[in-house]
Amino acid sequence: MLAQDPAHPQADDVTLLEQAHAGNRDAFTALVARYQAPVFRYLRTLTRTPQEAEDALQQTFLAVWRSLLPDSGAGKRGEGSVRAWLFTIARHAAYRQGRRHAGEPDTLESLESLGERAGWGEPEDPERVAMLLEDRERLHAALARLSDDDREVILLRDVEGLSGEDAARVLDLPLANLKTRLHRARLRLRAALQQEVRHEG
Repeated sequence: MLAQDPAHPQADDVTLLEQAHAGNRDAFTALVARYQAPVFRYLRTLTRTPQEAEDALQQTFLAVWRSLLPDSGAGKRGEGSVRAWLFTIARHAAYRQGRRHAGEPDTLESLESLGERAGWGEPEDPERVAMLLEDRERLHAALARLSDDDREVILLRDVEGLSGEDAARVLDLPLANLKTRLHRARLRLRAALQQEVRHEG
């Protein structure tokens, strides 16, 4: 029996993981219920179709379940949050479906060029930009125009709220590289939103 209601936010991730490793299926079910939506959102940035994301989602939680079996030597998730560990497993599941290999170099565009596209030095309407950021339809459209790498890092840091350290672990990057990639991705997103401002200007 769970020490706490697994669906309750007070049942922390590590406790659920430990109880699942001890053979408690309810704890594993609670972990899946808690994370299937964010993991699926992440997988949609890594796969071409919703069906591929669904397949990778199933593979992710199957891998998690196998890792929790008593004879698996599980519990070796390393440092970082349970959320980051799950996203790392999901990333591997997506790669097994044929996504390009990690470590492919980012498209090199100068910060000056990115800054110009993002509107540095131009008069802007802050209220208009804020409104666009809150407009989910436009925001999704802008995200869709970004590269896989840009969408992935923005989703991990700005949507799912992973720490820089956890996001770097998921992406298998040094923290400094993660920060650089995130900065560039945010500039590209801002540039896409600026295009919306100009189109409506």
